[in-house]
Amino acid sequence: MTNFDAVFTRSVEKPEEFWAEAAKGVDWYKECDKVLDSSNPPFYRWFSGGKMNTCYNAVDRHVKNGRGEQTAIIYDSPVTDTVAKISYNELLQRVSVFAGALQSQGLKKGDTAIIYMPMIPEAAVAMLACARIGAIHSVVFGGFAANELAVRIDHAQPKLIITASGAVEGKKILSYKPLIDKAIELSTHKPEKCILFQRDIVKAEMKAGFDLDWKELVGISKPVDCVELEATDPLYILYTSGTTGMPKGVLRDNGGHAVALHWSMKAIYNIDAGDVWWSASDVGWVVGHSYIVYAPLIKGATTVFYEGKPVGTPDAGAFWRVISQHGVKSLFTAPTAFRAIKKEDPSGTFFKKYQIPKFECLYLAGERLDPDTYHWATNLLGVPVIDHWWQTETGWAIAANCRGIEQLPIKPGSPTRPCPGYNLKVVDNEGFELPAEREGNIVVKLPLPPGNLVTLWRNDERFVKAYMSTFPGYYETSDGGYVDKDGYVYVMGRVDDVINVAGHRLSTGAMEEIISNHPDVAECAVLGTNDTLKGEVPLGLFVLKAGVNRDPDVIRKELVQMVRDQLGAVACFKEASNVVRLPKTRSGKILRGTMRAIANGKEFRVPSTIDDPVIIDEITTLFHGMGFPKK
Repeated sequence: MTNFDAVFTRSVEKPEEFWAEAAKGVDWYKECDKVLDSSNPPFYRWFSGGKMNTCYNAVDRHVKNGRGEQTAIIYDSPVTDTVAKISYNELLQRVSVFAGALQSQGLKKGDTAIIYMPMIPEAAVAMLACARIGAIHSVVFGGFAANELAVRIDHAQPKLIITASGAVEGKKILSYKPLIDKAIELSTHKPEKCILFQRDIVKAEMKAGFDLDWKELVGISKPVDCVELEATDPLYILYTSGTTGMPKGVLRDNGGHAVALHWSMKAIYNIDAGDVWWSASDVGWVVGHSYIVYAPLIKGATTVFYEGKPVGTPDAGAFWRVISQHGVKSLFTAPTAFRAIKKEDPSGTFFKKYQIPKFECLYLAGERLDPDTYHWATNLLGVPVIDHWWQTETGWAIAANCRGIEQLPIKPGSPTRPCPGYNLKVVDNEGFELPAEREGNIVVKLPLPPGNLVTLWRNDERFVKAYMSTFPGYYETSDGGYVDKDGYVYVMGRVDDVINVAGHRLSTGAMEEIISNHPDVAECAVLGTNDTLKGEVPLGLFVLKAGVNRDPDVIRKELVQMVRDQLGAVACFKEASNVVRLPKTRSGKILRGTMRAIANGKEFRVPSTIDDPVIIDEITTLFHGMGFPKK
């Protein structure tokens, strides 16, 4: 038995013992009465009776333990030409005073606040200040449309809105205040106040009696200490898209969240206190909550706050510059970021300009990592490229290559094995466990480990229906895939990405993997389209790498042949088209569901998270030109 096997086995056979030991990495005012309360399934609760504070664990304790002079946050903003370093001492001062400012405006334990911020350090200060006083924060991605923000205001019912005057989006300045004013106008619930951080790049007009200037308020506020909280008290609400169009408010608690994230930084990412860690995402997404703000700070590491893009700020060498300049040990980002870099700089010319001697590992998650991007990144960087898989609901990885326990051999296309704590199974539609290599529904046996969602905000019924009812006793991931004979997990995409071609269930993810291996293809998407004869047939879209000037129709024929050779004629892959770009969310996920709806002539809702709404018109025109939807 390997070291990883031993750790994993203990985690699923003796979970209470396992997580009680992990909980020693967190500072407690009072240790828990019960490690796992299983009295009301599926509402399992971790560390009941324990008292702690997440902000204390992320900031105060490091100062107390002599790490005050260490850099906590490196703010790197190529869009504003700014680099700043904030020590744990300075972070404590900023957070404790802003917490005092929040209390002065009546925000208290159990109240909610919406944070609508760009990637600036004040976003972390606001989150931590809420945690410090026991207020529940809900971070909404900065730049969300007013109507989407209004939905979240009505659902979270915040006492306060915390925001900034604006952000840089590409080459444009986006002013936040008009969006917030419009959202409040649209919402039924009316927040009491708005605290606004004025940035040099854009000034907001303030409404007397409602808007408060961040700097002025902080100037008259006094620092406050951390509030003692129950481990089971809520820390934050994070909204994730729901199939009904109504977002689901994932609710995370304090104790289990802190324990799991602290444990994961070493076990999964091999990060110790003092290491420089960079998660290139946004605080509006779960990755930003877990691995820009909370996990690295709870661990005592240095976290990079990056306000920029992988390309265009200023070029495809942006990531290498940050890694080199700040001595980054490991980077965590989405595969789409690397596909963007690969598209702009396929030969890695920009990479050769920088020295990155401290860089040890690249972690990718958020979307399936195609083997071509894996090999390209591996060959370019010369360090392990680790794929791992998790969800907004889980808060940390379900499957990963746990380098801090034992690095296992890498298999391109797999996020390796289930993480300790996740008793993962693959079942058929009736809930019967499937053998190795058989594709089905990926589920996790309850209880979920600490750090996962405990329910949905103000909607226990939907929590049970959405995640716990299809396969009783299991958490339904809604992802499909299989486990191989070595226990490696292969996530082939959302369950609805499986198409039925003339009675054959085929994964569009498998087709995408084949297409992405073509040397001229930067990225791709395959969708299922309605067919009167076969039920469904696949439609492929592909983006070419920069500098490729071959005839796209020749490449299309090569792709059709590749799928035929590797999957067989049964796949019926015949339709494909070259596109300049694919529609994506701001976090980089390709909008396959939206494109599938367009191709099939179904009603669809353009997600508020879309990177560029214009592309929907382009895709619609393309599909109509190809004869979709089929009459």
